[in-house]
Amino acid sequence: MAATISFAVDSPVGRRTVDVSYERTGSGEPLVLLHGIGHHRQAWDPVVRILAAERDVIAVDLPGFGASPALPQGLDHDLRTMVPVLGSFFDALGVARPHVAGNSLGGLLALELGREKLVRSVTALSPAGFWTRSERRYAFGVLRAMRGAALSMPMPLIERLSQSSPGRAALTSTIYARPGRRSPGAVVSETVALREATAFRQTLAAGLTVAFTDDVPDVPVSIAWGDKDRLLLRRQGVRAKHVIPGARLVRLPDCGHVPMNDAPAAVARVILDTSRRRTGAAPSQNA
Repeated sequence: MAATISFAVDSPVGRRTVDVSYERTGSGEPLVLLHGIGHHRQAWDPVVRILAAERDVIAVDLPGFGASPALPQGLDHDLRTMVPVLGSFFDALGVARPHVAGNSLGGLLALELGREKLVRSVTALSPAGFWTRSERRYAFGVLRAMRGAALSMPMPLIERLSQSSPGRAALTSTIYARPGRRSPGAVVSETVALREATAFRQTLAAGLTVAFTDDVPDVPVSIAWGDKDRLLLRRQGVRAKHVIPGARLVRLPDCGHVPMNDAPAAVARVILDTSRRRTGAAPSQNA
């Protein structure tokens, strides 16, 4: 069941209250799931049941996305702000150093949380931040086009397109390798989430200067990339492995940029395997 928690954080203009919507299910060690830009926590629905069999799963709507309002005045939607905000969110829930898995923007945030030693393990699915300048420009152009299309389409058209496999492909083939697997209701709700994402513009603007260049020592890390990712190309995973040499690099066959829907069992296995690893254990490779 969805819930919202409020907590105070420091800002340059004083203490501010942040509201975050989330869903929590399962039992075991805590595992926080972070979605990508313009998406919402329901992106994780295909894997939540599998993960909840052995983890206390917390799927989050990042501030300004899904059901979470944007950050209040004085707080920017950038990494320097979001990492401590998520740390405060963990504290508010009473969750000490959870495991974390993130996709795209969420993967970048997960790696930053790992670098700050705020989490026990990190699984990053097609994380942002390992692009060249031209690759970033291409990805941001695609994201802006997706947002523009979502804003321009009337709801009756979105609903009509969602009812057929070709229509679902037209709406979501940029992020899914197998868009026909997504249910009509899920396609409608994530298209609405993209058009209503209040932090989309600010988050994208903050990403113009982002590059992940630091190692993440002493935390188990897996980086997984769909081999049919059309937004952030698979070769960026090789760069990520060079930056984080201790990470396990995993190829996800027949998966797009948001692989949870394309191959839920494979994605869940990567996340659970990472969360079971001991710090310092040699990672296996499947690049």
